Amino acid sequence: MTLKNQKHLFEIPEDVAYLNIASQSPAFKKVYEAGLQGLYEKKHPYKLQSSDFFEPVIELKKLFSKLIDADDYNRIATIPSVSYGFATVTNNIVLKENDEILILAEQFPSNFYSWKKLTEKYNASLKVIKATDDASNRTEHWNESILKHINKNTAVIAMGNIHWSNGSLFNLKGISKKAKEHNALLIIDGSQSIGALPFSIKDIKPDALICAGYKWLFGPYGCAYAYFGEYFDNGNPIEENWANRLNSEDLTKLTKYQPKYKPLANRYSVGESGNFIYVKMQIEALKQVIEWTPKAIQDYCKHISSEAVKELINLGCIIEDDKFRTHHLFGIKLPEKLNIDTLKKDLIDKNIFVSFRGNYIRISSHLYNTKNDFKPLISSIAAHL
Repeated sequence: MTLKNQKHLFEIPEDVAYLNIASQSPAFKKVYEAGLQGLYEKKHPYKLQSSDFFEPVIELKKLFSKLIDADDYNRIATIPSVSYGFATVTNNIVLKENDEILILAEQFPSNFYSWKKLTEKYNASLKVIKATDDASNRTEHWNESILKHINKNTAVIAMGNIHWSNGSLFNLKGISKKAKEHNALLIIDGSQSIGALPFSIKDIKPDALICAGYKWLFGPYGCAYAYFGEYFDNGNPIEENWANRLNSEDLTKLTKYQPKYKPLANRYSVGESGNFIYVKMQIEALKQVIEWTPKAIQDYCKHISSEAVKELINLGCIIEDDKFRTHHLFGIKLPEKLNIDTLKKDLIDKNIFVSFRGNYIRISSHLYNTKNDFKPLISSIAAHL
């Protein structure tokens, strides 16, 4: 499937080069309209039915299940944030003193603090795997180092499918295989990959997948998703949400307190997960992402960025080899002599939106971008050199 530019679905001005969806996605028109419909329902609450609290959430879970190739939507929980998902995961893990949790250097804070707190609670160890300083084959060596550090003491491996700041692509199949050989849990942060990079629960077999919804999945800020595998089937949620209990659909019997949860991951969904505005927006967003397909999105981003990558490398920038990074998100290491602060101001003045991470620029593009969006960025970098 080959996709054409989809900018007509968005409201991005012609003079704006938005290369920062990894921070926050723009809403396309159907998502915006779905939010307005949710607001309308809030305006007329007397039109709501009890089924409105539940059926849209089930539809949403089924859509996310389809996107990640999971068979059972009951393994999906709708949550408000990635940190909520990791808090749920760590709430259900008990460690021994010699256990190790393996994470990657410079992970996003939400995927660091929870693990640090858990190791401190049980006097276990947090092992941070760093990338080498070698610019050539950096990610290949990083993957080798991760595999080498998985051993009999490894209790948990917590990492992203890619590195959130530079798009380094990790060998999740190999890591999953070795994790299972040592009975270690594999917990994946899919926030910067799910929706823009093909992913299959059946292939990777993670014990949990936590994913922000407001980036590549085009949902509103304040929504996220979680997949929970068998390890968490009978765990403890971090809150007691009435809607997560068995037979909660019958609102006339809510005070006939139910000791049982709904099956599998339903117990972990956040309270008020039937949010009429958010759920409508998320449903429209996931429908569109599924129609586009992550593979086609990835191919499109490669097509529009490949020439720009060559030009940037010719300017002295360092970009990871294609084989070891993604195309929807990648890092540009700027030449040392370039003044970051003046470049940053220049890009803002010219309506070029990227993320700065130290001496790196993080580029993240989507179907609303074209090859032309990279030209003013390249020109600005060249001018500052």
